[in-house]
Amino acid sequence: MKSFSKGQKRIAEYILAHYDKAAYLTASRLSTLVGVSESTVVRFAIELGFDGYPEFQHSLKELIRTRLTSFQRMEVTNQIIGDGNVLEKVLSSDAERIRRTLEGIDSHSFEEAVRQIVSAKAIYILGARSSSYLAGFLSHSLGMVFDQVRLLQSTSGSEMFEKILRIGQGDVLIAISFPRYSKRVIHAVEYARSRHANVVALTDSTQSPIAGYADQLLIAQSDMASFVDSLVAPLSIINALIVAVSRQRSEEVTERLRELEEVWDHYDVYDKKNT
Repeated sequence: MKSFSKGQKRIAEYILAHYDKAAYLTASRLSTLVGVSESTVVRFAIELGFDGYPEFQHSLKELIRTRLTSFQRMEVTNQIIGDGNVLEKVLSSDAERIRRTLEGIDSHSFEEAVRQIVSAKAIYILGARSSSYLAGFLSHSLGMVFDQVRLLQSTSGSEMFEKILRIGQGDVLIAISFPRYSKRVIHAVEYARSRHANVVALTDSTQSPIAGYADQLLIAQSDMASFVDSLVAPLSIINALIVAVSRQRSEEVTERLRELEEVWDHYDVYDKKNT
């Protein structure tokens, strides 16, 4: 701080006091609020060692996402959207997240994750809180392909470990975790890795607490949409996993679906009159 100019000190003081809002301000907007030129804001970011303001802003977003409380997230969301068209802004942001996810994902990790899932003795799927719905969707879909699919649902840490006690080599744990990260998921991933199971981690960054335990790391963009994260990008990766796995097991999937159709018809599961 002592080495900064007067303008840079004002920027720094504002960010320290309003870090949750500053991460989502453009350089122009921040300069207006602080009372300095936009070029001063850009030089401030470079002074900190970043290539420019966008890199500094991205780093600040990554830093604060796990620290914001629910009501702070609401405040930031209202600030980002403002008085504009909510539907247009949210859908446009979701499309941008999918685009950035596609650009950044490791295709080799994805292909290896598919290979591990297809050859697994048992497949464990885990997600907590909002991620549990992603886990449930993945479990339902993979259950159409494999017999040994186990969705880990629990209300306590002890129950979680009871369900994965026998996990080991040849098994796969697919762990889904996004801010704010669940300690139960972190502990389960750590345990699975210690038991030599293959860990596929679907999360938001290399700084995620489950990333270091992953054999295959699949990163999906999940910036805030409101007091929860947008999960469209991770859901797209899950869809891709399901398609890739089913193509590897196309004959088995076709036969199983044929059998299911017969059962559904026999028990009149679906409304065919309006189909």
